[in-house]
Amino acid sequence: MKTPLRIGIAGLGTVGAGVVKLLAEHGRLLALRGGRPLKLVAVSARSRSKKRDIDLAGVRWEKDPLALATASDIDVVVELIGGSGGIARRLVQKSLTSGKHVVTANKALLALHGAEIAAQAEKKDRILAFEAAVAGGIPIIKALREGLVGNRVQRLYGILNGTCNYILTTMRETGRDFDVVLAEAQAAGYAEADPSFDVDGIDAAHKLAVLTGAAFGARVNFGGIHVEGIRRVTSMDIQFAEELGYRIKLLGLARETKYGIEQRVHPCMVPLATPIAHIEGVFNAVVIDGDFVGTTMFQGRGAGQGPTASAVVADLVDVARGRHMPAFVVPADRLADRPASPMDRHVGAYYMRLMVQDRPGVISAVSGALAKERISLESMLQRGRSESGEVPVVLTTHATEEAAMRRALAHIAKLKAVAEEPCLIRIEAF
Repeated sequence: MKTPLRIGIAGLGTVGAGVVKLLAEHGRLLALRGGRPLKLVAVSARSRSKKRDIDLAGVRWEKDPLALATASDIDVVVELIGGSGGIARRLVQKSLTSGKHVVTANKALLALHGAEIAAQAEKKDRILAFEAAVAGGIPIIKALREGLVGNRVQRLYGILNGTCNYILTTMRETGRDFDVVLAEAQAAGYAEADPSFDVDGIDAAHKLAVLTGAAFGARVNFGGIHVEGIRRVTSMDIQFAEELGYRIKLLGLARETKYGIEQRVHPCMVPLATPIAHIEGVFNAVVIDGDFVGTTMFQGRGAGQGPTASAVVADLVDVARGRHMPAFVVPADRLADRPASPMDRHVGAYYMRLMVQDRPGVISAVSGALAKERISLESMLQRGRSESGEVPVVLTTHATEEAAMRRALAHIAKLKAVAEEPCLIRIEAF
């Protein structure tokens, strides 16, 4: 029998425990597929006394996770601690310096330090693998590294956060507003006690940064991403979207433009005729447009113990087989240092909802502000009177530049008849 691949795992939370279970349950199958046994040698976690539904008999416990990085009986360190710095970053860097391969699910670390860590791995001729960092069980990194490697990626976009997708789906199905649905999601365990990373778009932006690096052969640039969350999306907007033939999704989108690489995360109106409009609940989906392959779509569970553990173990099998290729598809020293395309240069159509006083001249004033910026209207919906005297007015525009739309929006927000800050959502043409 060939020498086992000796594994150390740092972090025994939901994903770490799932990896331990999968290694135990599929040991023989993994040995066959990996060409040699995958042996768990040591683990490290914050609390040894915590109750976990896993069998660690015969597995060494390291109080200090950094001990995994230098242990002579470990070939690959699996980092499942999380966080963009601190112990997770030190562990990954020390493991590579010590000649270990590294498998990680840490999208924040890669989003902020991916190019640097990839260069370190290549310098040491070690494997850096991170399938589990993006979209859970969907093998999207492998698709970019292998199946789509013959293409120039022209555009990618996707639903990258299951919590937001669940909230938006539930809002549409129940008619309830964001705050109510968020509280229910927290109670059900679909959202964290502090949901900011999810609902404010940060988690999706971390994943988009990693995807963009792999898709475009560019240095990971988290700082170049325009990020908006879903807090301001209301059930009213979701209802209007359906009426107009759209569905609201939080998307991460990236494409090359003449100004650089455009990366953005924000709520989008997507046409009901497109497949991604029908990805519901906690599911994720990623769409890749390649010059030769055309459009491909990958969908599945974007989080959870089983799917994410599956992605981690897929990387371990690659390590066992010696499948060695650059982390971001091209060598780290050849990653393009591309500028971020300014959001003001983005061109697209827009949905705008206003709450206005129901009195003469309001629509004329709004139309005048748009006309001043040469923004052409495609449609308008106006609802009847209300007891408060405030009514919603919904406008959709033809394609225009973001900077012009922002100037018009600022002018409209100052009109006395406009009762609250306007809601602006970009319409995507897929």
